[in-house]
Amino acid sequence: MEPALRAGDWIVVSSISRPPRIGEIVLVRDPRDPEKLMLKRVAAVADGVCTVLGDRPEESTDSRTFGPVPLANVLARALFRYGPIGRIGWL
Repeated sequence: MEPALRAGDWIVVSSISRPPRIGEIVLVRDPRDPEKLMLKRVAAVADGVCTVLGDRPEESTDSRTFGPVPLANVLARALFRYGPIGRIGWL
C-alpha cells in the first residue's frame, strides 16, 4: 500500500457499519485464503461486492487477480497511523 502505508506502520482500524467508500483503505479477507487479511484501497462498490486495488499495481495482488470480494469479507477500514512517530496521521 505504499506510499499510503509502509511495512512497519501501526494503524488503527474501525469495524464497518456502512458500505465502504471509494478511496478508503480497508482490511479485507483474502478470498483465496480466508485466514489471511489484506489492506487494500476500495476502487468500486456495487451489488454486494467490492473491488479492491493496491496502491502499487505492478507489485500488488488485488481484485485484478482474484476479482471483486463480497462486502461480508470487508472487515474494517483503516483510520489512523499511530507509528512510527514521524508518520503519525489520518489515512
